[in-house]
Parts: sequence; C-alpha cells; structure tokens
Amino acid sequence: MLAFNNTFFNWPTFSFIGIPGLEAAHIWISIPFCVLYLIALVGNAVLLILVRAEKNLHEPQFYFLAMLALTDLGLSLSTMPSVLAIFWFDVRDIGLNACLTQMFFIHTLSSVESGVLVAMAFDRLVAICAPLNYTKILTHYTVACLSGAALIRGATLLAPLPFFLRTFPFCGANILSHSYCYYPDMLNLACGDITFSSAYGLVFVLCTFAVDVVFILASYMKILDTIMKLETQDRNWRSLHTCACHLCMVLMFYLPLISLAVLHRYTQDTSPILYTTMSNAYLLMTPLLNPLVYSLKSRQIQAALRKRFWVQRVIAGE
Repeated sequence: MLAFNNTFFNWPTFSFIGIPGLEAAHIWISIPFCVLYLIALVGNAVLLILVRAEKNLHEPQFYFLAMLALTDLGLSLSTMPSVLAIFWFDVRDIGLNACLTQMFFIHTLSSVESGVLVAMAFDRLVAICAPLNYTKILTHYTVACLSGAALIRGATLLAPLPFFLRTFPFCGANILSHSYCYYPDMLNLACGDITFSSAYGLVFVLCTFAVDVVFILASYMKILDTIMKLETQDRNWRSLHTCACHLCMVLMFYLPLISLAVLHRYTQDTSPILYTTMSNAYLLMTPLLNPLVYSLKSRQIQAALRKRFWVQRVIAGE
C-alpha cells in the first residue's frame, strides 16, 4: 500500500530554463515581455469587440478572424503565467499535472489556429475564384462547421498525448528547454521506450500542420491561376491585396513553428538561447502581430477602429 501511495503521489516536477546566462537580468527582461503580452491581449480583444459590434464585419472573413483572435488570446494566456513567473518571481518548477495541462492547451490551440488559417484560405479561394457563389457557399452554418472542425480535430488528436507522458518515469534533472511545457521537450526527458509516443507525435504533426500547409498551398495556387486570367492589372492587384493579410499570418505562424520543430528533431547541440528565442517567437509573435497586420492592411478594420474612436471622442466631448 505504501508503494502504491508513493507511485500515485510522487509525481515528477519539471524546471523551466528561462534565458540561460541572463538570470540576473530577468526582472528587466520581463518589462518588454509584459509589454508584448499586453499588446497581444489588448489587440486581439479589440478585434473580437469590433467583429461583434460592427455589422459590416459580420462576414465569413471576419468571423474567421475573430476565431483566430480568440485562439491567440488562449495561446497568450496559456504561456503567460509560466513565462512571467520565471522573470518576476524566479519560480521555475511546475508539477506534472500543471505541465500536462499547459502542454495540452498550447498544442491544441496551435492546431486550431492552423485549422483556422486553412478556413481563411478557403474563404479567399471562394471569394476570388467563385465570387458569385460566395454567400451561398460560405454561410453561417459553413463557418461554424469549419471552426468547430478545427477545434474538434485539435482536441481529439491531442487528447492521447498527456496519457502517453503519464506512463513514463522521469529519472533525470527534468529541465525543460523552454519557458513552457512542450511535448517533444517533455518526451526527451522520459525514461523508457518512447518510440510509439514519438511516432504518434509525428503522425499528429502530419495530420494537422502538414495537411494544412498542403491545403493552403493548393488554395493559393488556384487563386494565383485565377488572378493571372483576369483581364486588367488593377483587378490583379486588388485581388492579391485581399490575400496579403492572410499570407502574412500564414508566414508568421508556420515559419517559427517549422524552425522550432527542426531544432528539436535534427539538432542536438543547439545553443539554449536559440531554443529560448525560437520558442518565445513561436508562441508570442503570432498573437502579437496578427491584430497589428489586420489593423494596418484591412480597410474594414481600419474603418471600424476610426468609427469606434470617433464615437468615444464625441461621447467624451459631450
């Protein structure tokens, strides 16, 4: 009975690495991190408010944007506690249950974001290649189904990963190379045969991110082919401009993701600072830049922002 209790209650703890070599400056490093998190949270919250409040934004394109903003809020809130705890209070330890919970939300929301980017590519494909049927194809029901499918896919495929990690003993220092819990990072610390768990992680990546990239590339190949067939250069430019925001978001999301995956799988002696930089760029830059890109590139969002601020100034003046 005593052995059972020890097995049941003595779960391992993990330690975050922070930024190696700069531990004395963590309190100063926390300032830009706080500013970036604040901008990300406020920017995505403003997008959600605008899409909900402005009737001219009640379109499939902006519904997907709201879904993306909601996902980015979840990603920011998932990583912010552990990141700021390291920099503010030098709290580096986290229990297994908390680590698995954070890992589940990070990977699930990343998968959802990838699925939403595919849905947005489909939206642009229909808008450019079949504009007369746009409202017939992308109904509210279709938007809800695409968003729900992205959420269900991510949660379903991610659900087994925490249970896989629970079956392994952890018999080392259990030092994580990021400021949050990341599945490949935790798997590398496990003692035992991790072949099946590693293979499942690869299958998850192939069934989500790899498939999504293929769909996005295929969509833009069709879009480009359609644009090239347009008669006037002005129409070509306007059509490409409508895709600019989405292309920026795709690049901002997938480039850090692919770079981080390559570092984990194919490099063994990589500098810890490089790991930390790439991991923070992967989960912080996308929520930070997505609302900024749309605010700068989308005329509808700019008009909604001007309208809201003008109304607020009028109310304040009265």
